[in-house]
Amino acid sequence: MTQPRRRLFAGARVRDLRARLSLAQAAMAQRLGVSVSYLSQIENNERPLTPPVLIALAREFPQEWGDVGEDHSVADLVRAIEAGTDSSIAGARVDEDAVRRGVEKHPALTRRMIAIHDAWRRSQAQLRVLDDKVESGAGGGGALPWEEVRDWYQAEGNYIDAIDRAAESLADEFDGPHPIEDRLRGWHGVRIADARDDDLRLSRYDADSRRLIVSGVLPPESRAFLLAHRLAVLEFGNEMRAVSEASGLASPAARELLSLGLANYAAGALLMPYTRFRAAALDVRHDIDRLRQRFGASFEQACHRLSTLQRPGAQGTPFFFCRVDMAGNITKRHSATRLEFARFGGACPLWVVHEAVAIPDRILVQLAEMPDDVRYVVMAKGLVKPSASYQRPPRRYAVAIGCEESHAPAFVYADGLRTGGVATPIGTSCRICPRADCDQRAFPPAAGEIRIDPNVRAPVPYSI
Repeated sequence: MTQPRRRLFAGARVRDLRARLSLAQAAMAQRLGVSVSYLSQIENNERPLTPPVLIALAREFPQEWGDVGEDHSVADLVRAIEAGTDSSIAGARVDEDAVRRGVEKHPALTRRMIAIHDAWRRSQAQLRVLDDKVESGAGGGGALPWEEVRDWYQAEGNYIDAIDRAAESLADEFDGPHPIEDRLRGWHGVRIADARDDDLRLSRYDADSRRLIVSGVLPPESRAFLLAHRLAVLEFGNEMRAVSEASGLASPAARELLSLGLANYAAGALLMPYTRFRAAALDVRHDIDRLRQRFGASFEQACHRLSTLQRPGAQGTPFFFCRVDMAGNITKRHSATRLEFARFGGACPLWVVHEAVAIPDRILVQLAEMPDDVRYVVMAKGLVKPSASYQRPPRRYAVAIGCEESHAPAFVYADGLRTGGVATPIGTSCRICPRADCDQRAFPPAAGEIRIDPNVRAPVPYSI
């Protein structure tokens, strides 16, 4: 005989989650798909958490909200619904109510469905890797060192707890108008000087003389970052060595690249300490210009820092971040969302970031939809880094940051979009994109059969 389901009251936990994320009741209710009064009753333990609300909590806050009690396998239920409703798999989708009944009545079958779906997603990830290698002309023989490091950051969620907390602790001690420069000089005996006009390097450090030479043409935020980078190397060497040794990276070159990346990570954490930066980001609804002015950071630095706010128990809004050059190559990529980037080469030409590269210092916004039906609010901005000489052209690129549409109320750049409206359909790569009606296709999908009708003219000379 089936035991009656125990009613679950978790008002304090829901209320604490909302307070931790600095969400108003109206914003939280909108994300859960309930009314404000209903949410208030939940928080006051006047109503139990129903299965639909549990699913919404697990979907919207997966890192903060997992299984709740032994009778509520919420994580399995959410994963089963994702498997049953995945639009990138051919065939009719499974109704959510049917999935819920399956979880309750046929748990072994449900777990098998979840495992098959997970295996399918892994195979798609492997296909993306192969596709990218074809695109880039890369051969076999394992990942290159920079690929190893990039994948390591992705696996870590782009958040390094030991280093982030150490940097935040040191930043809390700072005082005065130039605390990083004062710390370098007073604690470490580092002498700081400007480079000669003909020295085009950004910085160089002589460990024997403890002399740091910094380019004199850098903007203040870039200079501050280089000083913070050197301070991080001197202050957090032990922490960075421990992380590098535990990383499991195969090649010495990869470990050296990781050490450099960890110092950059620590520099960002020094300039934008976690707790203060997260609170400010929520307060200004992730307005990048207001954040960079408040913390003395560059536009790119602030965007990058937003993608690292994944501290357990104090997560920020999950963002993806990337940087794209003039040729469309993705030179930086981090994602706390479900969005997948191309590992080599560029991205879908319909993505607004490509337009932003050609329009410096102008913010572009886009509502984009991936083939799995997940929709993202994307902000992109073209940037120019001036050089120190006419003989060296300036570096031009664009940065993009975005979140899933459900987080639009917390993202100021969504204000000009009609969320819920028509979205631009984008993909990862033409070779694996399943869209049959894209006018921007460069070539058909690798596994697709094409048909050619000589009597029909269309933007793409074949159908899939």
